Amino acid sequence: MGRSGLCEGRVVVVTGAGRGLGRAHALAFAAEGARVVVNDLGVGLDGAGSSGGPAGSVVEEIRALGGEAVAHGGDIATSEGAASLVAAAVDTYGRLDTLVNNAGFLRDRMLVNLGEDDWDAVMRVHVKGHFLPLKHAAAYWRGEAKAGREVVARVVNTTSGAGLLGSVGQGNYAAAKAGIVGLTLVAAAEMGRYGVQVNAIAPAARTRMTEETFGGLEGLPEDVSPLVVWLGSEGCAGVSGRVFEAEGGRITVMEGWRAGPTVDRGGRWTPAEAGEAAVKLLAAAEVPGAVYGAR
Repeated sequence: MGRSGLCEGRVVVVTGAGRGLGRAHALAFAAEGARVVVNDLGVGLDGAGSSGGPAGSVVEEIRALGGEAVAHGGDIATSEGAASLVAAAVDTYGRLDTLVNNAGFLRDRMLVNLGEDDWDAVMRVHVKGHFLPLKHAAAYWRGEAKAGREVVARVVNTTSGAGLLGSVGQGNYAAAKAGIVGLTLVAAAEMGRYGVQVNAIAPAARTRMTEETFGGLEGLPEDVSPLVVWLGSEGCAGVSGRVFEAEGGRITVMEGWRAGPTVDRGGRWTPAEAGEAAVKLLAAAEVPGAVYGAR
């Protein structure tokens, strides 16, 4: 396996790594010298069923190329599964350096047709499935730092353009992916003191999950992985709390909510006055990006 050694010696966990983006990330980290914990439940596009096959296949691919990897089949949206994920890295390789939260699935419906179960399932896998591995990894790194050991840890979370701009027919997915951005910002602020950097990517690539919803995407999962590997390496020192969009050969730093035009009259408005002021402010403000799928 040819390596430039960007992640030589690092131990990297990738969730949802049996297929698509996660698989590409796992292979790319291994190619740079990382030892990889490949997590995947092997579920369908809608999160149903499970199979150990995909994770095991990726581990075999990495080992066949001369790399080191181990499979983990736990449900990372449970505290037990997330704890065992961190333990799999530490017990197998003696440490954990990078966590890539990637696992997810879709249950697309227009809001009026969106069932509560479909809302809960998507929130669970994306938001809780980011939170719990992050929580358990952060506790491990905090313990290492408090024990006086140097921590150079990295977390890469996975949001989406749907979470940044919205996406018609994906209210649950868009809300979950927006939540991941908020979680990323908080984690970056809280964990910096322990040597942990936390960033997020909004990938656009042709995968099993996107081909039906966002048909026409030309970028491949392998096009996204180089940025993820860099964000998971020591080389990105000083970069934390940021969101990057990656598609094909294009990388974009996404700039989120920030104060735009404002006015302060120093006292309470009447509703009519507040409306007049809002209209003037909107006229001076940037027009938001279009919601995906809006007409």
